[in-house]
Amino acid sequence: MSKFRIAHLGFVMAALGFTAASPVLGLSTAYAAEALRPEVGVPLQAAQALMKQGKSKEALNKLRDADKVSGKTANETYLIERVRAAAASSAGDYDTAARAFEALIASGKLSAAERAQFSEGLIGIYMRAKEFGKANEAINRQLKDHDDPKLRAYLIQNYYQSGNLTGAENELNNMQKGGRTLSEDQLGLLANIYLKKNDKVGYVNTIEKLAANYPKSSYWTDLLNRVVGKPGFSSRLNVDVYRLKLANNLIKKPSEYLEMAQLVIQAKAPAEALKIIDKGYKAGALGVGPDAARHQRLKDLAEKTLAEDNKNSAVNEAELVKAKDNDGLVAMGYGLVQAGQSDKGLKMMEAAIKAGGLRNPEDAKLHLGQAYAVAGKKAQAISTLKGVGGTDGTAELARYWIMAINHPMG
Repeated sequence: MSKFRIAHLGFVMAALGFTAASPVLGLSTAYAAEALRPEVGVPLQAAQALMKQGKSKEALNKLRDADKVSGKTANETYLIERVRAAAASSAGDYDTAARAFEALIASGKLSAAERAQFSEGLIGIYMRAKEFGKANEAINRQLKDHDDPKLRAYLIQNYYQSGNLTGAENELNNMQKGGRTLSEDQLGLLANIYLKKNDKVGYVNTIEKLAANYPKSSYWTDLLNRVVGKPGFSSRLNVDVYRLKLANNLIKKPSEYLEMAQLVIQAKAPAEALKIIDKGYKAGALGVGPDAARHQRLKDLAEKTLAEDNKNSAVNEAELVKAKDNDGLVAMGYGLVQAGQSDKGLKMMEAAIKAGGLRNPEDAKLHLGQAYAVAGKKAQAISTLKGVGGTDGTAELARYWIMAINHPMG
């Protein structure tokens, strides 16, 4: 998972609002126009000149001459701290930079906009120094005034980097509860948090969101591996897992094409098996190597089974109706949809499910939803899949099918 990127130094220097080379600190405010005594102004100008040459540490040393001056006005102190903030930030002296920023914020000489800028600059300094606790205190002060997504992202990152996983988790979940869709990076971070906390439920729920909103093969592979390994998952649903893998272009190995085709033939859908085998041939996974003859035999079996089904379709349907074998009719209807007879197949499945008496009614609804999808009836597919329940994997697979329909893999 990618991480948040933070340009800390730019964050800091942008708050200062001037360049080292600019005259009188580049300040256009009334504070810059106020008279400076030479004993303060000379070391300030010298410090600026050193900064222009890239000598930030030397500039900090030069400022000590100004520090030694007694009876400084509020304006003189303000300008000294402003130069010190820039010099210390450039020199990587974060403790000094932080103290300078804090002094500037407390000076009362900043406008509301400048105060916000300097507060962000202080946050950047703390983050560069890995002072995450102080950074988060400053961030939370800012967030009380206004909710800034950028600052909230920094807050979450700081919690994570400092080991406060619960703090990061709560912030991310609060964003979701507030109606925000998390970015891929944010969801990835949340998934990592759940992994570290060994929260399997939270991890899977987050991977589901990644697969739904940012579909990638890695998310889908992880998700399907997790559902198969879930306690109570029924092996009879393995064929449906394969169907999801095929829909998301996750099947690559010859053994996967072969096993899926065999399972589909057993499920009374030889036309679907032929599609799978043909896809394997086109992908170069089947029809080559030492098992090429075996691949051909499976293809021949699928063709022969489909031909027999087509020849005996009417007889088979009549026998199933007579026996009130609604499970068989659901399977037959699904096979017809895969064979291109969508209207007939869907009506057969719908009638069988309505009649009831099914061994696994949730499976039947899952397969009806898949059949609607194959037939190009997206709305009916999603509506049917939303009604699938069960505790042995059917509900999860139905939910994943909706994800695959709404956000197909490229």
